[in-house]
This record gives sequence, C-alpha cells and structure tokens, in this order.
Amino acid sequence: LDAIYLPFLLVPNAARCRACGPGYASPLDAMRGPREEIVYVPCIYRNTGRGRPDFLATVDVDPRSPHYSQVIHRLPMPNMGDELHHSGWNTCSSCFGDTTKKRNRLILPSLISSRIYVVDVGTDPRAPRLFKVVNPEDVFWQCNLGYLHTSHCLGSGEVMISSLGDPAGNGKGGFVLLDGETFEIKGNWEKGDKNPPMGYDFWYQPRHNVLISTEWGIPKCLGYGFNPNDLKKGRYGRRLNVWDWTTHTYVQAIDVGEDAAPLEIRFLHNPDAAEGFVGCTISSAIHRFYKTERGDWAAEKVIQVPSKKVKGWLLPDMPGFITDILISLDDRFLYFSNWVHGDVRQYDISDTRRPRLVGQVFVGGSISKGGPVVVLRDEELQSQPEPFVIQGKKVPGGPQMIQLSLDGKRLYVTTSLYSAWDRQFYPDLIRDGSVMLQIDVDTEKGGLTVNHDFLVDFGKEPGGPCMAHEMRYPGGDCTSDIWV
Repeated sequence: LDAIYLPFLLVPNAARCRACGPGYASPLDAMRGPREEIVYVPCIYRNTGRGRPDFLATVDVDPRSPHYSQVIHRLPMPNMGDELHHSGWNTCSSCFGDTTKKRNRLILPSLISSRIYVVDVGTDPRAPRLFKVVNPEDVFWQCNLGYLHTSHCLGSGEVMISSLGDPAGNGKGGFVLLDGETFEIKGNWEKGDKNPPMGYDFWYQPRHNVLISTEWGIPKCLGYGFNPNDLKKGRYGRRLNVWDWTTHTYVQAIDVGEDAAPLEIRFLHNPDAAEGFVGCTISSAIHRFYKTERGDWAAEKVIQVPSKKVKGWLLPDMPGFITDILISLDDRFLYFSNWVHGDVRQYDISDTRRPRLVGQVFVGGSISKGGPVVVLRDEELQSQPEPFVIQGKKVPGGPQMIQLSLDGKRLYVTTSLYSAWDRQFYPDLIRDGSVMLQIDVDTEKGGLTVNHDFLVDFGKEPGGPCMAHEMRYPGGDCTSDIWV
C-alpha cells in the first residue's frame, strides 16, 4: 500500500516540511497519527419531549484517563429543536499545504432548523465553546436551501454544506458555501439551472474533477417518520448525482434503484482512486461507483443484505437498513451498520468489485430473542441473536453512526439515526437514551469484538436521556478528511 501512495508522499510542498497546515500529508500518514483521546458527539433532545436544546458532548476515550468513556463536557446550543446531526471542520487535510490554516472550528449544521453553529474547539479542545451562529433565515434567503446535512472543508479554505431540500421542505439537492474565516454565507456552490430532486451526503475528488452527492428523501415527508405509504411514490431517493468540480454544474444521474435511499458516500482515500462505495438504506445494498473508460461514472451493486421474513414488525419483510458506512484509511476494509437488523460488518475490499465479509457483531437491533419480532425466514442466520447487554445494560436501538480510529483498530458506534425515526422504530431509545460503544478490530485477518470496558450511556445525562449521533476526533478521521 505504501507503493500505491508513494507518488503522493514524495510531492515536494509545504506538506513535507516541518511547518505544515492542518491534518496529514496522506491517508497513510494519518494512520500513523496519534491515538484519539477525545471525541465530539452531537446529542439530540428533539422529539424526546424533554424540552431541552441539543448539545455537543465531549467524550473521553483515553483508556489511561480516570474519566475514560465518560462525557467530560457539554455545550448546549442556544435554540431548541435544531436536530444536530452531522458535523465537519473549517479546514482538514485538503488544506495540509497551507501553513496559515488551523483545524480549530467544528461546523454543526442543523437538519431541521437549518441553523449552522460554528464551535471553537481550538481554544480548549476539551471544553468547546460557541463561536458563531448562522441563522436559518440567511440560509433560506441567500441560497434557497434548507434541511442541512453534510459539511466538508474545501482545499480553498471554504466550507460547503449539503441540503436535503428547499426552505419549504420540498426536495432539492444543493450546497451552501461559507467563508472559511468569517463563516459568512457566500452563496450557493452549484451553478447552472439544473439541480437534482433531492440531496443528502457528498464527497468530492478534484483529481477526477468530480463531486458526487446522494439522496435520502423529501424533507417534509421524512419529518413525520418512515411511512411505508411513501414507497413507490418518488419520495425516497434513487440516484447518485454527479457534478463537475470545476464548473460546479450537475452533469449526470446514476440510478441505483427505486426507494434505494442512498445515504453515506465514500471515495477510496487514495486521491488517485476513481472509485468508492455508497450505502443504500431501504434497499440494504452497497454499490461500488467508479469512473468508466468513457470518462463518465457508473455504479454496480457489490453487497446485498437479505431482508428477513418476520412477524411483529412494521412490514413482513425486514431490511437491514444500512445507515452508515466508512472505509479504513489504507483502503483495505469497508465497514457498515445495519440499524434495524442490529449488526456491524467488516468487509475486505482488496478486490473492490468483490467485497468479502470478514467481521460481524450484533449490538442491538430489532431481531433479538425475546423481543416482539419473530423471524420466520432468514437467509443468513440460523437463529435470532441474543439481546445485547453491556455492563448490565440492555442496549436499546441498533448500531447507526460509526467512526474508525486512525490506525484502524477501534471502531466507535452510536445508536441514534434521526429522532423522528428513533421514536418510531425504537421507542425504548427515546425513553432510555442511546449509547456509544467501542469495537476492537482485527486489522490482520479481519474480525470484530465488542470492548466491554467501554460504554457511554447517554440515558444518564443530567438533562435526561438523549440521542447521540455522529462522532469526530479533533485531529480528523476517516469520514471528514479528503486529500486533494
């Protein structure tokens, strides 16, 4: 793998000097970075009935610390009902060659309110403080976008945030561009008169002049939970949307199937690679996307999680509900979570067209023994898994957001997806709160094992049980940093 990255490692620029910008010179350099000591986790009170604002939790993940696996700081937002969701940085490894840049601001877009919080994590990383608030009215008026999701820093030093729709809750894929110093809105990133009908996540790769975005669903439909009557009506996404990176124009749609709901998209980390993977939630499939010989882009399904025939659930066929995916920094392993089935999986992707399952662990879900769901037919399991209990706590919900340590040896997991869906699929999650877990990874042969010494129980928060979502390390991680 060092040979794959060697040309990139030998580029003579500020990145190879003693003085450098934020992040790491290459993905393999990042793998040699320091072990994570704290993790930032947005925590949500919306839809819990507890009448409190969402907050940013700082979690101690240093096993040498007396506060190991505890929340050591809470930064409440000044408004109610935001639905904090994903987060990103003001700068990342895309700015590594710029010595004037610092990774010292965490960007927190709000999925429901469309408000953007900028958090100072540089002054005191263990006790973040609010730096700036971008009001939703400014997002609406200046960009005609709303329901904000993914935030990525750009090599230019700017920050870009994707949207699910317009201010009225109709579907619309677009991007808000922020100044990376003042965090004032600069306008829309996209140009031209063509926009995809929905938005969600995105990843860009300048070496191939491409940005690819995904589609979840129409915001005003998602807001009330998952309604099976919305299926077959065009209310859930089915496309990967390809943009020309240079001109900022929408150039191609790749169909991955009706009601597939493609969510998280990840290019391989090697910046020369013209391929990656996307997880489709409702269809419970992983598609590999790639650049063709013609120069356009295509996708092929490479993993299918079979639905289970059940009784006692919302539908007679229970999909896995793939809700998050990531790729290790050396591009060896693909990980994803099945939020409804309850398992986290590890695949060897040495052959990207033929991923091979090498690790699997159940940490919750809807098919545990003794629950309301009875599995009638299962193509994968001989019997329903045992309920997942850790440190005496039966974990509600299922594995959702995942984050991998830089060295690839520890996988962190939280169990909340989105408050409206949490309330519907896992009522116990709303009552008892979500958890954060840590899974040990075998990086030689593959394999996953739960670390039973690690548990962050967000059901014990001072303000009452809450929902914990995406995780970020101060120095960057497998899903925030892009090398250009």
